[in-house]
Amino acid sequence: MAANRIKIAKDKVELVKALVESNEKTAPFQTYVEVMMFAAALGAKHKKRVPLKDVAKDLSPLRQDYFSSNFTVVINLLAFTETKALNIFDEHEIADEQRIHIFEEYANGGLEVVQHELRGAVDYSERILLLLSSERFQLVKEVEEFDLGKFLS
Repeated sequence: MAANRIKIAKDKVELVKALVESNEKTAPFQTYVEVMMFAAALGAKHKKRVPLKDVAKDLSPLRQDYFSSNFTVVINLLAFTETKALNIFDEHEIADEQRIHIFEEYANGGLEVVQHELRGAVDYSERILLLLSSERFQLVKEVEEFDLGKFLS
């Protein structure tokens, strides 16, 4: 991937920093990359794509080479799901910028979901686990509910 960097919205910087481990505290994530990947996946699940109004100045944009190949696959899949265009996988700068832009907006949307869920929380790790558990429970419930009525017409 080219030299494009993944930006974080100015209004989400404190949240992103709070979600990452530091020497004096334990948090749900070890790196900013993990936070952004989680947020983008959450944003995509909730179909919440939010444009970045202002970009953070006090937190440098994340270099793409920080993202492992597994994370790059997620970025590419989000872009393809959004555009439905095979040329989104092209190795030119415009496609790369487009993929990053889509990823940034889904991550920003996911961070809004996280921000809402963490309101009033003291232990972010516990609240993130509760969020994941509730998402998992909803998925299991959707799978278990099988309605024979849809076959009767």
